[in-house]
Amino acid sequence: MPVHHQMIATRPDYAIARAAIENTTFARKNARAPRRREVVTIPVVVHVVYQQEAHNVSDGQIASQITVLNQDFRAANPDVSQVPAPFQSAVADTLIEFAPATTDPAGQPTSGIVRRRTAQAQFGDDDAVKFSSRGGSDAWPADRYLNLWVCNLVPWLGYAQFPGGPAETDGVVVAYHAFGNTGTATAPFNLGRTATHEIGHWLNLRHIWGDDGDACSGDDFVADTPNAAGPNFGVPTFPSITCGNGPNGDMFMNYMDYTDDRGMFMFTNGQSERMDAALSQARDSFVTKKVLDGMWAGVTESVMRT
Repeated sequence: MPVHHQMIATRPDYAIARAAIENTTFARKNARAPRRREVVTIPVVVHVVYQQEAHNVSDGQIASQITVLNQDFRAANPDVSQVPAPFQSAVADTLIEFAPATTDPAGQPTSGIVRRRTAQAQFGDDDAVKFSSRGGSDAWPADRYLNLWVCNLVPWLGYAQFPGGPAETDGVVVAYHAFGNTGTATAPFNLGRTATHEIGHWLNLRHIWGDDGDACSGDDFVADTPNAAGPNFGVPTFPSITCGNGPNGDMFMNYMDYTDDRGMFMFTNGQSERMDAALSQARDSFVTKKVLDGMWAGVTESVMRT
C-alpha cells in the first residue's frame, strides 16, 4: 500500500487508470456478469537478482513456487480442508493457473528464469530491482508476462503493483527467504504464500481489513470477506472476532491477510469475481478473445460505459 499511495500522489495517469479499473469492477459486479468457466494460464518470468549465492534460488525452488500458486489459485492446496465450516461455502477455485514462460520477448525458447548477479547487497520497495541500470533486471513486456522478481528484499517479504501502473515496473517482488517451499524458504513464511498474496494484489485484490488501520471503516470491496479491524499475524484461533463481525469473526485464513503461511489457505468467490474483473480489462491481454467475450456476456452496453 505505501507503493500504491506514492504512485497515486506522484502519477496522475496511475490515479486515472485506477479509477477506471474500479469503475469497471463495480459495473461488472452490479450487472452480475457471468463467472468465467475457462482456465486462464498466465506465463511467468522469474528474475533472480542476487549478490550472494545464498540468494540465488534454485530452479527447484522456483518450480515449487509455481506449484504452490497453482494449488492456491485452484483451491487444490492440501490445507484448504482447514477452512472453518462457516466459511467453506465461500472457498473459490479462481480458474487461474501459472506456468513458466516458454518463449522470451524475442520469440526464443526460454526456461522462464532470468538470473542477474548484482553489486547491490539488498533492495527495498523503490523498484530498483526492476531495472538493470539500478542493479536489477528489466521487466519483460507486462502485457505478455507476469514479472516476478526474487531478491534480498529488506525489510519486506514482498510487494506488488496493482493493475493500472507503468509497464516497466509491473509485477511482483518477493524476498528470497519467503519464496516457494524449499531451499532458502524460511519459517514461518516457507510455504510460498507471500507470492500468492502479492499476486492477489497484482490481480486487484485488497487486504481483507480494507487498509484503514484498525478503524473498522475500511473496505476491500468484497462482500464475502467479513470486515476486520486490522491485519492478523501468526496463526489465530477461530473465531477471532473484531469489528462486530461475530459469530465467525475475521477470515484470517484468507490469503489477503498477514497471517503466517501455514495459517492462510483460501480465496473467496467475491475475490475471484474481482480477479475476473481485472482479467476483463487491465489484465485482458492474458485472456483469449473468445473467453473475454464470454466474460462480458450479459453486461449491457450502458453499464459497460459507466
